[in-house]
Amino acid sequence: MAETTTRYYGTGKRKNAIAKVWLSAGDGALVVNKKTPAEYFHRRTLEALIQQPFSVTETVGRYSVMAKTLGGGIAGQAGALRHGISKALIEADPELRPVLRRLGFLTRDPRVKESKKIGRKRARRGFQFSKR
Repeated sequence: MAETTTRYYGTGKRKNAIAKVWLSAGDGALVVNKKTPAEYFHRRTLEALIQQPFSVTETVGRYSVMAKTLGGGIAGQAGALRHGISKALIEADPELRPVLRRLGFLTRDPRVKESKKIGRKRARRGFQFSKR
C-alpha cells in the first residue's frame, strides 16, 4: 500500500498569470512546469522572489513545491507563484498568516493592463495629429 503524504494547495495570481501550487513535506525541492526554477525563469531575481515566502517564515527546506503556471509572462508567473506558495503555506500552518500578511504576500496585486479605448491608438495614446 502506498504511503499518502499531505499536500497543501494554493492558487496565486498576478497580471494574467495563474500559478497552481502544491506543497508537501520534503527537502525544499522546487519544480515549476516540470523544470527547475533556474531552467524555467532564467533570472536570479525571479528565483529569489519565489523563495521569499519561505525565507520570511523560516521554513526553507521544510516543504517541496510542485507548481504549474500558465498565462502571462515569466515575471507575472513568478509573482503568481510567490502568491500561491504564500497561500499554500497558510493552509499548512495558519500561524504564519500574520507574517505573510504584514509583508503583503497574501494580497493579490490588482495592477493589470489598461484596455484600449475607442478613437485611440492604445489605452491613452492618441493618433498622431498632423496640421498639414
